[in-house]
Amino acid sequence: MFSYPLIFLPFLSSAFVPTHTMPGPVRAFAEHQPVTSIVNTLRNLFARQPVGTGVWTALAWCVGILVVAYFGAMAAYRRKIS
Repeated sequence: MFSYPLIFLPFLSSAFVPTHTMPGPVRAFAEHQPVTSIVNTLRNLFARQPVGTGVWTALAWCVGILVVAYFGAMAAYRRKIS
């Protein structure tokens, strides 16, 4: 149930279309979510373009999601076994 919102994030990112072609509110959301920074970083790395600080933003999102998922899973596990 918790993964359903994550399934739709790639559709609201720069994975399929550039963010500058999106309407205002969608563009604001798309430019500040994890999939956009990860996709842009991977796209630049594969194209051998300079990544700049985008790689640190993508890594920070990945670590942040990992930490939140870890603590959520540990809390659910402790609740289940007690």
